Amino acid sequence: ALDVSGTPLAGRFSPGQSFGVIPPGVDSAGKPHKLRLYSIASPSRGEDGEGNVLATTVKRSIDEHREHHRLFLGVCSNYLCDLQVGERVKVTGPSGKRFVLPADPAAHDYIFVATGTGIAPFRAMAKELEVLAPASRVMLVMGAAYATDLLYHQEFEKAASRPGFTYLTAVSREKQADGRPAMYAHERLLDRREETGALLTSSRTLVYVCGIAGMELGVLQAIATILGPAGADAYVRGTAEVMRDPGAWDRRMIPRQVQPTRRVFLEVYD
Repeated sequence: ALDVSGTPLAGRFSPGQSFGVIPPGVDSAGKPHKLRLYSIASPSRGEDGEGNVLATTVKRSIDEHREHHRLFLGVCSNYLCDLQVGERVKVTGPSGKRFVLPADPAAHDYIFVATGTGIAPFRAMAKELEVLAPASRVMLVMGAAYATDLLYHQEFEKAASRPGFTYLTAVSREKQADGRPAMYAHERLLDRREETGALLTSSRTLVYVCGIAGMELGVLQAIATILGPAGADAYVRGTAEVMRDPGAWDRRMIPRQVQPTRRVFLEVYD
């Protein structure tokens, strides 16, 4: 969480937007590090209720270089994870205009699909909708490799006690909590086909997808499978031949042959 009081960010960010962080130091070429963007995980009122404190979700990046087989440490993620209370951070923003809630949040219902740190904007949106659109239906699907990676899990379990809020998890590398086989986030949509279909057939529903690049394909395939060629037209469009067999789609077909409509919002990253 960052205290942004007295900066242009204070009281001016919206769920779904990002803010920039400029880590100190220089890169291997001796140039100042470039800006990194992080999704805001707080509602517009912030963590403090006044819009002066925003939160984000950071995954510490530690990996092996593919070519040189040397340890690679993410510059900004490790910098943020190592910060101590009271340290100052260079920030910019807010940025982002499309991956946000509509102007009238209460006029819509929502399906949110996230993997990993892609859950950050949906934490913000869920908290915002709790206040601005308490009657809206929300289905949140969170995908992770292991159950221990389900971020904000207890918060969302508590939120699921409210009428109209559905929280579903999909764990891909171990069995589900109920003993069912491992599955990905888009497979959970299919697993709950009746409930998902009821939301998707409503003209009020918007779909937001955030997380690792490639996940959008599975989500669009799941929508097309659940609704069929005619019904899927509200969310994804293509030629009659393409729409007949969603299972044959690959990511290269998006958006040339498979076009998400304006009711679908995608925010994916490598």
